[in-house]
Amino acid sequence: MHVPDGFLDAPTSVVTGVVAAGGIAVALRGARRELDDRTAPMAGLVATFVFAGQMVNFPVGAGTSGHLMGGALAAVLVGPWTGVLAVAVVLVVQALMMADGGITALGTNVTLLSLVAVGVGWLVFTGLRAVLPKRLSMVPFAAGGGALVSVPAAALVFTGLFAVGGTAPVDTGTLLAAMLGWHTLIGVGEAVVTFLVVGSVIAVRPDLVYGARPLLGSRPLEIRPSGMQG
Repeated sequence: MHVPDGFLDAPTSVVTGVVAAGGIAVALRGARRELDDRTAPMAGLVATFVFAGQMVNFPVGAGTSGHLMGGALAAVLVGPWTGVLAVAVVLVVQALMMADGGITALGTNVTLLSLVAVGVGWLVFTGLRAVLPKRLSMVPFAAGGGALVSVPAAALVFTGLFAVGGTAPVDTGTLLAAMLGWHTLIGVGEAVVTFLVVGSVIAVRPDLVYGARPLLGSRPLEIRPSGMQG
C-alpha cells in the first residue's frame, strides 16, 4: 500500500507527515523500555523480513498497490514501539533507495504501514491474548488475528485520507471496495505468515517473542522423572 507522490494533496500530506513524526518520536521513547539483549537483534531480523515481504506487490488500481505489511508480526516479536521503528526504517529505505512510495508521501506511508498497521495489530493481539487460554500455543493464533485485522484497517484509513485529500480521478466508493477487497485477502495471507513465523520462533525460543513474555512466568512447572539409580 505504498502511496505515490501526488496521490494526496499537500495539506493532507503535511498532516500525515506531522502525525508520522510525532508517532516516531513517541516510539523512540517507548522503545527504550522494550529494547534489551534479546529484542535488539530481533529488531534487525524483523526489519529484514518486513522489507522482503513488502517487495511482493499486488496492483490494486489508481496507482496504488497492496502487499504484506508485517506490522502485527513486528509488534508481537519485538514490541509495538520497536515494531513501529523497524517498519518505519524499512519505509524510509524503500522510499530513498528504491523509489517505492513517494518522498512527499513518506509521512502518509509511515502513518499507514507503521503507526496504523503496528498499532492495530498489537491492540488486536493483546485483546485476543487476554481472552484466549493462557498458553504459549495460543500466541501464534492471537498474532495471526492481529495481522488479519491490521491490513484492512490500514486500507480503510488510507481510503479516509483519500476521501479528504485525494487528487486522482477515482470514485471514493470504488476505491474503498477495491482496497478493502484486496487487503482483506492480503490480510488472510499475512495472518498465515504471521502465525507460522511466530509459532516457529516460540517452538525454539519463546523468550525471543516479546508478546509471549507475559505468559512465560505463568508456565506450569514440568517435573520430569530422572532415571533409576542402582
